[in-house]
Amino acid sequence: MLFLQESILIPESRIAVLIGKSGKTKREIESKTKTRIEIDSEEGEVLVEGKEKNAISFYNAINIIKAIARGFSPENAFLLLEDEILLEIMKISDYIGDNDSLLKAKRGRIIGTEGRSREKLENKTRTKISVQGKTIAIIGKGNSIEKAKTAIEMLLGGAKHGTAFSLMDRKQVKKFEI
Repeated sequence: MLFLQESILIPESRIAVLIGKSGKTKREIESKTKTRIEIDSEEGEVLVEGKEKNAISFYNAINIIKAIARGFSPENAFLLLEDEILLEIMKISDYIGDNDSLLKAKRGRIIGTEGRSREKLENKTRTKISVQGKTIAIIGKGNSIEKAKTAIEMLLGGAKHGTAFSLMDRKQVKKFEI
């Protein structure tokens, strides 16, 4: 029998979330995905092992861990166990370069005052969005992720919030006209 193995580095600040209270989250991931997870708390390295016959579950575990590392709650990360639910991670630097002050400003545009912009994006696209460090992560169905990415790309490019949101509304109307 062949075994699968992958190592993932996660931010130190997310290790406790991945482990969960008394190891609950880690055990739940292992149980639901038929994997074994080892966490090196000092290095932030997570080793995931699974059997080839459970390859889909193995890759679900990888994505759940990546989602938690990118700022999602375990509850939202576990949505990745559902059929057709995917994780997309966008590097902000791919859109704006490596300017730290610009990075902070663009993250703020996506999040919005008290998180309202991010929340509106989530509601309009039926996705979950996390802005963490130098990335924006999205959980949802493929077409919903594409809508969210389009709006995020517009905002990163300097478009007004109203313009990005109205585009999403038009895309939804066209979808229902078909």
